[in-house]
Amino acid sequence: MTDGDEPGETGSTLPRRQLGRFLREARDGAGLTVEQAAGLMEWNKSTLSRLERGLTEKVRVRDVLGLCEVYGLDDEKTAAAKSLAEQTPAKSWWHAYADLIPAHSNLFVGLEAGAKSMTIFQPLIVPGLLQTADYARALDRIYFPADTASALDRRVELRAQRQNVILRQRHPAQALVVLQEAAVRTVVGDRRVMAAQLRHIADLSTRENVEVRLLPFRAGFPLGMPLPPFIIFRFAKDARGKLTEPTVVFAESFAGAMYFERQTEVELYREAFGKVQRATLDARPSRDLIREIAREFDNGR
Repeated sequence: MTDGDEPGETGSTLPRRQLGRFLREARDGAGLTVEQAAGLMEWNKSTLSRLERGLTEKVRVRDVLGLCEVYGLDDEKTAAAKSLAEQTPAKSWWHAYADLIPAHSNLFVGLEAGAKSMTIFQPLIVPGLLQTADYARALDRIYFPADTASALDRRVELRAQRQNVILRQRHPAQALVVLQEAAVRTVVGDRRVMAAQLRHIADLSTRENVEVRLLPFRAGFPLGMPLPPFIIFRFAKDARGKLTEPTVVFAESFAGAMYFERQTEVELYREAFGKVQRATLDARPSRDLIREIAREFDNGR
């Protein structure tokens, strides 16, 4: 199945969209309307509006730097905006950890917050949207060994805030999650942490907007090879039935993450997820098995 309403494949729109989101937030922070900011730049309102919506195909770095000056951004934020502006011609976009783009302009968080639905495959670890605070802290303590206790707390708090996208009462995002059995049996923290984590997943899976399915060990590798963790982000449609943003696939590795927008690439991941999903347990048996494994952790088995 393909989406006939997907935007054209003229190059990656991700840096342009992220730059637009960044500049819009900076303008709001400066207390300026689109009209006021455009006037200070001696632009038409539509010029700034298109830039903020990621619709400007040829972004000029000097224009972005001019906006940063108008908004009173510090050197760090100006450097982040410049980095995004320089990457806008890219056909694809590799977003590496610890790159020039700081946490406050994180692309992944922006996609997650704006998505209408997320299709998630995780072979080894519980995804962030489903993690308990204790599970998250146990992971971060290892991954960020130089962090202070307060820094670790802030990381955990941020992850909890991100989870609001599926927990909010008004229009929560839909989440379809497939976990390989290894993700719910591999101990993170200790058995107590794991038991609580698995009960949390089971409870979340009773929500109408969250479906969790287990790929049991006995299912093997449905595609004949292991798959990396990935998420398919899908966005809402406008009044004309067109997607407000193109569907994006986020595929993760230790060194960084790749974002895919081209329909052929997105379709490959959709097909792969479909094959994996057909090999999973149904939602109810998955929840029952997750609760059973939680009891095993409780009992020290």
